[in-house]
Amino acid sequence: MGLLLLLTSTLLSSYFHPWRVVDAQALFTIKGITLFIEPSADVIRDTSVILKCQAVVSSSGQEPLSRHYTIYKDGEEVYTKTSSTSEDLLYRLPEARVSNTGKYKCQITIEDKKMISDFKKLTVTGLSEPEVHLNTGVVSEGEEVTARCMAPGETGSIIFYFYEDSKEILEKKVNSNQTEVKLRFNSVGIHKVHCAYTVLVMPDSFKSKDSNTVHISVKEYPITLDLDISPTYKIYEGDRLDILCTIIKSQHSSQSIQLFLSQGTQLLRSESTETKVSHNMTALAKNSGEFECRLVMGNVVKVATKTISVTELFSVPILTMSPAEVFQKDYMTLTCKSESFASEKLRREELIYSLDPSENALSENKVGEFSGRALLHDLNYTCIARAKGIVKHSNTLTVRPKVPVSNPNISVVDKVVLKQPFKILCKSDNGSLPINYTLLKDKSQLSTISVKLPSQKALFTVTVTHTDEISKYTCEAKNSHKKSLVSEKLNATVIVPVSRPTLTVIPPLPEISEGDDLYLICGTQGTPPVTFKWYRVGNKQPLHITTSNDNHTNYQVFGLTKQHSGTYYCEAVNHGNNAVHSELVDIEVNLATWKKALIGGFCLLVVSVLVVVLVLCFRSKRVRVDKAVTSVWSERPPEEANDEETSMVSNEPDVEYTEVVHPRAADSAKVPLRKGTDTVYSELQNAPHGAADHHDYGSVEYAELNGEQPEINHCSPEVNNYQDLPVPVD
Repeated sequence: MGLLLLLTSTLLSSYFHPWRVVDAQALFTIKGITLFIEPSADVIRDTSVILKCQAVVSSSGQEPLSRHYTIYKDGEEVYTKTSSTSEDLLYRLPEARVSNTGKYKCQITIEDKKMISDFKKLTVTGLSEPEVHLNTGVVSEGEEVTARCMAPGETGSIIFYFYEDSKEILEKKVNSNQTEVKLRFNSVGIHKVHCAYTVLVMPDSFKSKDSNTVHISVKEYPITLDLDISPTYKIYEGDRLDILCTIIKSQHSSQSIQLFLSQGTQLLRSESTETKVSHNMTALAKNSGEFECRLVMGNVVKVATKTISVTELFSVPILTMSPAEVFQKDYMTLTCKSESFASEKLRREELIYSLDPSENALSENKVGEFSGRALLHDLNYTCIARAKGIVKHSNTLTVRPKVPVSNPNISVVDKVVLKQPFKILCKSDNGSLPINYTLLKDKSQLSTISVKLPSQKALFTVTVTHTDEISKYTCEAKNSHKKSLVSEKLNATVIVPVSRPTLTVIPPLPEISEGDDLYLICGTQGTPPVTFKWYRVGNKQPLHITTSNDNHTNYQVFGLTKQHSGTYYCEAVNHGNNAVHSELVDIEVNLATWKKALIGGFCLLVVSVLVVVLVLCFRSKRVRVDKAVTSVWSERPPEEANDEETSMVSNEPDVEYTEVVHPRAADSAKVPLRKGTDTVYSELQNAPHGAADHHDYGSVEYAELNGEQPEINHCSPEVNNYQDLPVPVD
């Protein structure tokens, strides 16, 4: 009830005294933050270092803001603090250590706003000297000792190293400045122990100096082993070896004892309950060497060794073949023999040899010698030598009977073109490599190729100049001492390259006319099939292409027109791959015959018309002249005179024409070459009325010259005026 009254009172107070309500949340901004390292970023061990985080914050209110600071080292958080003051954050490292080396950052958080400073690197140098301590100074062989290594005052991640007589024997990583380990010493005597450490400051590390050295004495455990091998000397293969290992001195111990007898990596015998271990074996040459007896009792290990030498009774046999190379079904000999033997212990006759596998086709002619025919397949042979229970095997000999070479086959690669290089292949279907192939021409050797690998081929490059020369080549193959085999004669088609073709035109060039059918015949010499192409100069693409087994063929053009006129040529090519073309032929398409006839007829018609016109003109002229010559002094018709008198009133004088006939001169050389009579026209002018008749107004003469002389006119009278000539008066 009292709490309710207090709450009511508070609410009423807030209502009646609003000036006491807390101000609205103050505004602020973080302007910057800086990290400082004092006294320096590089210091030595035990220096007091202060990391100062200084933030600049602007605020609108009077109340202090809550600031949360965080210090990071190499990205890991190492220190945090919340403060309500504007004072700088101080992170103290009172005694700096190498482990304090790193990159530091400072972050400030106010409400939901954060800001982080740039990183500053602190480097601390100097390590304390390590110390090593042992829990005892004397131990027995196989006992453990506790060793402690300390790095006084150091912090961080540390790796400790322990050394025995300057040899590192153990390392251990801890997050402490000290560690303990268990050490065991296997050899008797005085041992020196020291330690060292390394402080890890990723990505770097700092190693200390070596610690002090302490000594520990290791006493021998009172136990002894005795290893005995009989016989002890002049041991031969086949002798019996007796090996015995015994514990001859021991103090009572509750620990179990184990004995191991071995030679090299081969364990011969072991015992875990007895005080001795033994082994019996037949001596072999490979048994020469060291035998070992090992005792294991807890951490105590004792070892006894002894070395023996075993003399070979006979050496490992060697298997050989004669001849070194053998062909299928050829005679061969395998020899098995031991190069040496102990004559004081063994006679050679006691050595027995055999072959493995036993079911082979070889028979033993004498000791260690086996002969017979080589098989058709490969076979592995091993020689076995036996004497006095000793068995030795030779290395495996693989007999690979070679396959005799078969008759070679001779052929050409690709094609044969006359006078061009080509390749001849010589190959046998069967035969072991290497095979020597020899190319022959008329039984004369040209060259030899040795094929040693399956991927190789015997290829010979030659050239023929005549088609019948191809059959003179043969091939010889040989892969043994036997006689070589010769192939058949080379049989191949020799391609004769085409010669320069000739282009024949039908009909003949002068007779080619419009409407005709043109035949362009292209002929050449060479091995068919031949591909012919016809071209017209100016066109890159051929007009026609055809392949023929004949040496000539044609291209036909039907219904020639003037557009077919041009320059033509043809091209020929065969498998010799040498394209040749003919000479250029100019073809001119003439007009058709009917067009020529039409033009001729038209021309004749025009000429005829012209002739008729000229004749008519000439006759018309003669008629007019004849009328004028009829009578120069004739009297005009009355009606004409009257007309003249009544109609002609002019100031111009009258003109009269008179034909004067001159007789032919006696001297024809002095006159123009002309047949007939010369006619001269004279123009007489009459005086106007009232004028005297004796006035001479001049005369104009017109000469008409027939024959080959031109007609000379001084003045051409108007034809229509002939009828107007005045009639002379009596």
